[in-house]
Amino acid sequence: MGNQHLVYERYIWFDAGIHRGRFPNASTLADHFEISRRTARRNIAFMRDMLDAPLAYDQTRRGYTYEMPFTLPDLPVSQEELLAVLLTRNLLEDTESGFIGQAIRRFGRKLFARTGDIGLSERRVRQCFSAMWHSYSPSDPGIFHKVSQALLTDRTLFFSYHSPQRNQTMERTVEPHHLQHYMGSWVLLAWCRKRQAWRRFYLARMENVTIRLPFQRRPASAWRHLLQSGFGVFQGSETFPVTVRFSPHMARWIHEQVWHPDQILQKAGDGSLTLTVPVADLREIKMKILQFGPEAEVLAPEELRNQIREEAKRLASIYSDKKQNL
Repeated sequence: MGNQHLVYERYIWFDAGIHRGRFPNASTLADHFEISRRTARRNIAFMRDMLDAPLAYDQTRRGYTYEMPFTLPDLPVSQEELLAVLLTRNLLEDTESGFIGQAIRRFGRKLFARTGDIGLSERRVRQCFSAMWHSYSPSDPGIFHKVSQALLTDRTLFFSYHSPQRNQTMERTVEPHHLQHYMGSWVLLAWCRKRQAWRRFYLARMENVTIRLPFQRRPASAWRHLLQSGFGVFQGSETFPVTVRFSPHMARWIHEQVWHPDQILQKAGDGSLTLTVPVADLREIKMKILQFGPEAEVLAPEELRNQIREEAKRLASIYSDKKQNL
């Protein structure tokens, strides 16, 4: 229960208890929100020291009261902070339906109800900002809810998973560690007990999801690098550089783009641009490079260059056959 409450809700509850003459204390606060006594005492100290609450402990009633009239201040939020949250809401809600979509829209309405005095309205934000996704895999709201619950409570997940590459459905028991929103799709990073290795699972490919037993979460140092080491969703413990040369025409657009935080851009005298990015797996970057057709040439590694060459031959064969049949 405690994981589902914002810290500020504890202050609201404690303040309401004082105003109702209930003399709340660290024990009642801890019991109500299922937190430790130590955390409860820190929350009370924060109210006194940071929110300027005139707290006084009544030895007879064994609880707190106010020495003078006091009103708990609203959670201080600036226009910039509200705008950031509302923009995030707009970015996510178009890719979600059901449980998470409803929660995002409900939260947005609550925020908009409080923004009139600082010049923001739902109509104004929607008028000025929007987001568009394509080629993403929407997740089932019930599955998203179960995966989120297992993730937040450190419990294993059991599910059936369809692999498009193998065109097979398999059963997996995993230890969930991180849920990533990648290019409009939700991807779970988890320790697969069958493979005894870290694996990624798209929520859109899951079925028959059940939450099972508690597990001991592994340290972030064991998996954090799998989220940010190389280009794309396919990560690994080791990366290698991929170098692509873009034509002078395409270079005008590529120099504005960030493919990876550690990318290297080099502009040549003829206007062409060379991009080097760290990669752990060739699958996604191969598809990315193919989007540019003859405007992009792989310089390294040779394995990727050969794969692109074979794809180009297949494309030429397809279109030449069609041309002959016309």
